[in-house]
Amino acid sequence: MPILVQPIPTDRFPKNGADVVIVGGGIIGVSAALTLAERGISVVLLEKGEVAAEQSSRNWGWCRQQGRDPRELPLITESLKRWRLMDKRINSRTGFNQCGTLYLADSEKSLEKQSQWLEFAKPFPIGAKVIRTKAVEALLPGCARKWEGALYCESDGRAEPFMAVPEMAKAARAAGATILTQTAVYGLETEGGKISGVVTEKGTLRTSSVLIAAGAWSRLFCRAHDLRLPQLKVRSSVLRTGSFSNGPTTSISTPEYSIRYRTDGGYTVADGARSKIYFDLTPDAFRLLPQFRKLAWMVRAHISMRLGDRFSIEWQENRQNLLNVLAGNRVLDPKPLTTPLNKAHRALIRDFPGLTNIPIQEQWAGMIDVTPDAVPVISGVDHRPGLFIATGFSGHGFGIGPAAGELASDLITNQHPLVDPSPFRFSRFSDGSEIDPIVGI
Repeated sequence: MPILVQPIPTDRFPKNGADVVIVGGGIIGVSAALTLAERGISVVLLEKGEVAAEQSSRNWGWCRQQGRDPRELPLITESLKRWRLMDKRINSRTGFNQCGTLYLADSEKSLEKQSQWLEFAKPFPIGAKVIRTKAVEALLPGCARKWEGALYCESDGRAEPFMAVPEMAKAARAAGATILTQTAVYGLETEGGKISGVVTEKGTLRTSSVLIAAGAWSRLFCRAHDLRLPQLKVRSSVLRTGSFSNGPTTSISTPEYSIRYRTDGGYTVADGARSKIYFDLTPDAFRLLPQFRKLAWMVRAHISMRLGDRFSIEWQENRQNLLNVLAGNRVLDPKPLTTPLNKAHRALIRDFPGLTNIPIQEQWAGMIDVTPDAVPVISGVDHRPGLFIATGFSGHGFGIGPAAGELASDLITNQHPLVDPSPFRFSRFSDGSEIDPIVGI
């Protein structure tokens, strides 16, 4: 487990229901709850475990525009605006800092490939650019390696996952939201085909609008209600080091490792751009292969498939109802894959010898929810009035979260959307649209 998030005490179960009920207490659900409550909309957030106990507190903590899929760029630029004001907005600390991101290149060919992404960024005032060796060295104190250059976005930032989401949840509550933890949702009720209620283990809540923001659990929840959401889970392993005072504070991606400076003075360390993607084979991996074939082909050089306990676990889940699945497991807490983490750590201390004697404090893993085009769903469900989905953020959810939650709120309340929502529509997986992954670098 990573540093544990601060538990949010649960509120009393409301007797009168709410305008909106949100299923899932991660960054997306909490951001939506905060936005709705600030707008005076009555909202209840339901979390089966604890707020931000899964990937929302286990991610890298990057808030980046650089390297984004072009369809996400409008949303992430809006999200960065909100991150910069978040501490003031919630009157607390999220650990946000504008630190920039560096995508380091070890050859001219690699640098040229990275620079191609700048064509996507041209319409957006984010300041991404290519920098050469001397400029890179100024941003990498203590680095013993000479780099050819880097793609650099000075306006990117970072925040502290285990701090940010709980503090945002507290602010949502202060604005009027009701937050129920340890409260699993088992079903939806409808009247005349429209959403009318949410069935929980503590009772039924009357509502006309439901937002499913359940991260890696979203497909399971949707399947229980005959909704075909193509989503798979990918395990992401991370470690953190002890404190080190003389290293870089810019977030860095190299071919072998990625790092983010932490508020405690250490580093969050993960795999690099050329590292393997460790994917657990599951029954859904075979079911959804036709829809994921393009994405699988695109990352074929990096993917490493494993047949482990996830196959049998998810085989059993597919044969059980949602009530029984949640009775046995409330929080996804996969074991970290230590071999690739140790490899990344060795490469890090090779390049930064000053980190040699800095201990590894923790290793952990989380489950990332991935769609066939690596772009999220933020959408209403056309044939189920009152039902909305915000999931499938494909490893991008933390940074994009504040704006994604706001966009979902706009759709729920029928307000002018923050950005064009059409790239994120749920119906793209069933209306004959071409599903093309255009993943960034």
